[in-house]
Amino acid sequence: MRKRIALVTGGMGGLGTAICKALADDGCVVIANCLPGYAGKDEWLAKTREVGYDFHAAEADVSDFDDCAKMVDEINENIGAVDILVNNAGITRDSMFRKMSKGDWDAVLSVNLDSVFNVTHQCLPGMAERGWGRVINMSSLNGVKGQLGQANYSAAKAGILGFTKAIAQEVVKNGVTVNAIAPGYIATDMVMAIRAEVREQVVASIPMGRFGKPEEIGHLVRYLASDLAGFMTGATLNINGGLYMC
Repeated sequence: MRKRIALVTGGMGGLGTAICKALADDGCVVIANCLPGYAGKDEWLAKTREVGYDFHAAEADVSDFDDCAKMVDEINENIGAVDILVNNAGITRDSMFRKMSKGDWDAVLSVNLDSVFNVTHQCLPGMAERGWGRVINMSSLNGVKGQLGQANYSAAKAGILGFTKAIAQEVVKNGVTVNAIAPGYIATDMVMAIRAEVREQVVASIPMGRFGKPEEIGHLVRYLASDLAGFMTGATLNINGGLYMC
């Protein structure tokens, strides 16, 4: 039996790296997507190899449908069919709505929501045809509850939840599950670079009294990608330290 093949979009960021490692630890062949020409690709691959991971890289602008089609075609040809897809790519362009530019709205919706359609559209039919597959969509706490100054981000992440529930119903009888994860504040490099006083305010708002760990998200992805999660589909898993319960 061949190893399962996992594709993680935005796979070279802090959260993406933890997800890639967790899936590799479960025996998957892991492909980390990054933007074409990403300057940090070779360094990321070298660093992960130093700690025992032999990842593949796949370049594509996930906001571009044709680029995604090309990426998945190359994966199919050179590595094999994708069994596990983690739609993790995302950006922020925060501002109050009255000051939000159309460009910032479009950029966030394109990268955070359109990308989920673009990549899933390439991978899902093959999963359904083969009778097994996992699609895991990274939403956000702020897609569940909304957030001041993030109308674009909250809309995109909320859209992912509706997409997840709809697509889950289409492939539920084909051995394919589709689920979403809605993380709260996670201690990625980006979050830890915030001014200390601001971080302290955020931590004070979290009932558990700490940030989440990227590895905690990675292990949740690992579970959803496993056979043991075969009876769960269309779900949103909130992992936010008790900051928001629903």
